[in-house]
Amino acid sequence: MADKDPLVVFTPSGKRGRFPAGTPVLSAARQLGVDLDSVCGGRGICSKCQVTPAYGDFSKHGVTVAPDALSEWNAVEQRYQDKRGLKPGRRLGCQASVQRDVVIDVPPESQVHRQVVRKAASARVIEMDPATRLFYVEVDEPDMHEPTGDLERVARALRQQWDIPRVEAEFALLGQLQKVLRKGAWKITVALHKPHADAVPRLVAAWPGLHEGGLFGLAIDLGSTTIAAHLTDLDTGQVVASAGVMNPQIRFGEDLMSRVSYAMMNPGGDVEMTRVVREAIDTLTVEIAAEAGIDPALILEAVFVCNPVMHHLLLGIDPVELGQAPFALATSGALALSAVEMGLAALPGSAQVYILPCIAGHVGADAAAVALSEEPGKSEDLVLVVDVGTNAEILLGDRSRVLACSSPTGPAFEGAQISSGQRAAPGAIEAIRIDPETKEPRFRVIGCEKWSNEDGFREETAQSGITGICGSGIIEAVAEMRIAGLLDPSGLIGSAEQTGTGRCVADGRTHQYVIHDGTDSGGPRITVTQGDIRAIQLAKSALYAGARLLMDERGVDTVDRVVLAGAFGAHISPLHAMVLGMIPDVPLDRVTSAGNAAGTGARIALCNVAARREIERVVREITKVETAIEPRFQEHFVAANAIPHATDPFPELSKVVDLPKVAFGAGGDGGRDGGRRRRRRA
Repeated sequence: MADKDPLVVFTPSGKRGRFPAGTPVLSAARQLGVDLDSVCGGRGICSKCQVTPAYGDFSKHGVTVAPDALSEWNAVEQRYQDKRGLKPGRRLGCQASVQRDVVIDVPPESQVHRQVVRKAASARVIEMDPATRLFYVEVDEPDMHEPTGDLERVARALRQQWDIPRVEAEFALLGQLQKVLRKGAWKITVALHKPHADAVPRLVAAWPGLHEGGLFGLAIDLGSTTIAAHLTDLDTGQVVASAGVMNPQIRFGEDLMSRVSYAMMNPGGDVEMTRVVREAIDTLTVEIAAEAGIDPALILEAVFVCNPVMHHLLLGIDPVELGQAPFALATSGALALSAVEMGLAALPGSAQVYILPCIAGHVGADAAAVALSEEPGKSEDLVLVVDVGTNAEILLGDRSRVLACSSPTGPAFEGAQISSGQRAAPGAIEAIRIDPETKEPRFRVIGCEKWSNEDGFREETAQSGITGICGSGIIEAVAEMRIAGLLDPSGLIGSAEQTGTGRCVADGRTHQYVIHDGTDSGGPRITVTQGDIRAIQLAKSALYAGARLLMDERGVDTVDRVVLAGAFGAHISPLHAMVLGMIPDVPLDRVTSAGNAAGTGARIALCNVAARREIERVVREITKVETAIEPRFQEHFVAANAIPHATDPFPELSKVVDLPKVAFGAGGDGGRDGGRRRRRRA
């Protein structure tokens, strides 16, 4: 294809290519291996190939997308719009054709292998003291001789029957109150929201008679890449449903600074990003309520945790100040708002929203939630808590002091910008082992418990196929390649001659390692390329450098234990994390998982009012370290590019595995003297 042909960039996969003008978007997606669904074969009938083009300047991708980047809306799309309707901004991939450079987002519902968001709620004992509670009252009927309003008589009933001296009411509820009172024959159940001990309770909902349908809240972890929600029973604290969606803002940039840049370069860009994320939250609310079989009107409270850029965009605040020193937040304090003020249409208008406080300009409410969940300030030993994601939050502390920073790891840990990468979905390779002698891989995919060399694996994966490699899979693959001598400490992949395996094949001037080749049966060829290695090196180096900065601030070279949080906490083995050099060297049995600690912190704040006051106090005592302006960050980053590290010793790791001493970039011997591992788990 000629260089002058239009460039097409697909998000969230990051796959790109040039195609002649007039190429249907669906055809371009298929040629690039983009996960875009179609059942009708491109006839414009099934509508499964819906995509969302993005317009404006995209510095990260090096393109400017003009309004006429795709062909004009056609009769087939209009017919479908008239019959069933398309979401604003959506096009049918089989009908829209490429005309000029374009960035195209494939929404989750248009993906063949729809994402399985693995930020599940962690089991956690929480003392129940919610801000919203139910009260049943019997209200006096109106009397011409006593001219008081219905609300005033409800307040009197609460005072007399519940000893609640005073109440206020959400304006959105006033229009419903009279009908509810009369339908219930003056016997009603009201929901009162009292955010702290000294607050005046607010009337936020009412039902005729005795309401036994329950009361629910949402704990939402609004991440850069995924939005995870836990629907929680506010009476029992039980999580009745968990669900997640991709953050649609990813089409404006995979990382936070790309989104800030988009807002800077495109007038109204921040408004657009606010709109799409609120729509996604509305969609998620409806879906999670349907999954639990409840009416969304019963969801009367929501707690949000998010990083500072997501925080501002959720609130409709331009994040431009967060893109430049001194990284000033519009507000760092906790916020209490209504669903109407937040612009969240799927929640009742009187529903109450609480947003945890931010710690600093680059250390947000998600880090505060991790601190609430893991309580490093109460630890007797020195603990490093790492919440791994597109933007990593890192806490280091004990009873004497807690420090925090944020590190820009990027989306590689979540499978993005990886040649065979994909989100965690059935068919994605999630775990891998490479034999150090034969260099042959065996792997496990999401949706199948068997390993690829076990009987029955082919039959159990026939439906999902073997489709790509997700974040945990690429991390294990790179670590296993290092253990097996396929990769030298600098991150260079050896040739077939150097490594002794034909799975290392030439890829231009570099090499790639073939994990699985399904091309004979129409499937993909899944490899780890030199570019993939580099992406993982950059991500893990940022993570390690952030941890080292906090350790420098504390004046220590080691920590007592490490807690892995986030989507990876439950899916990455400590061995592979340490072989990569993602985390400092500690005994492997001192590395534990906290699951989605930010989500757990949100649930704690949702279920316990005192916890909100506690975290508001704690964040004021945390020492913030700003990686963006700290000169030592770059020094640590460069040294951490080596696998596991160029200078820091890893004595605990060396007790478990001898890493091969190969140097492919300097005439290495291909790993034949690579040593033998002393011990290796099955």
